[in-house]
Amino acid sequence: MTAQTDTTGSVTTVYQVSGMSCGHCEGAVSSEISEIPGVSSVKAVAATGEVTVVSEAALDEAAVRAAVDEAGFELADRA
Repeated sequence: MTAQTDTTGSVTTVYQVSGMSCGHCEGAVSSEISEIPGVSSVKAVAATGEVTVVSEAALDEAAVRAAVDEAGFELADRA
């Protein structure tokens, strides 16, 4: 997981999610994470397992982990 704050004050965080293999997987993960308060955009890429999340502030990792679990996938541990 990496996080970066931009000049507008939003935070972009890249998470590693294991188990995604198709567009449906990407949609399921994106949909669940989008429901976390403060999230403004989510882009999941099954080929790399990366999920890029833009939010108003840093997100609680437990909330992200729960959303990914709800979608049926696993948030990888930090490197």
